[in-house]
Amino acid sequence: MATLPKNESAIGVTEFKSKCLGLIDDVATGKTDRIILLKHNQPIAAIVPIEKSDADPFELWGAMRDTFTILPDVDLTEPMEDVWDAWDAKVWDVGK
Repeated sequence: MATLPKNESAIGVTEFKSKCLGLIDDVATGKTDRIILLKHNQPIAAIVPIEKSDADPFELWGAMRDTFTILPDVDLTEPMEDVWDAWDAKVWDVGK
């Protein structure tokens, strides 16, 4: 394997299993920029920190905001004309 930059390290997956919590903390705190996991001396994965941003990358509430427009004459509280039958045999017998 090529020489790693100063703030990166490589570790075999077997050794990683016993040290993973400490190594993850090293990446999270910035002590290490990246840890490359090796299996049979070949890189298979990397542990890297999540990029910091003002927006929470895991926040889903409002994720679709401003991506569509509800027309003025549409009442979303009005019942639909179509009746759906969840127990319709045609739906459940697909593939028979």
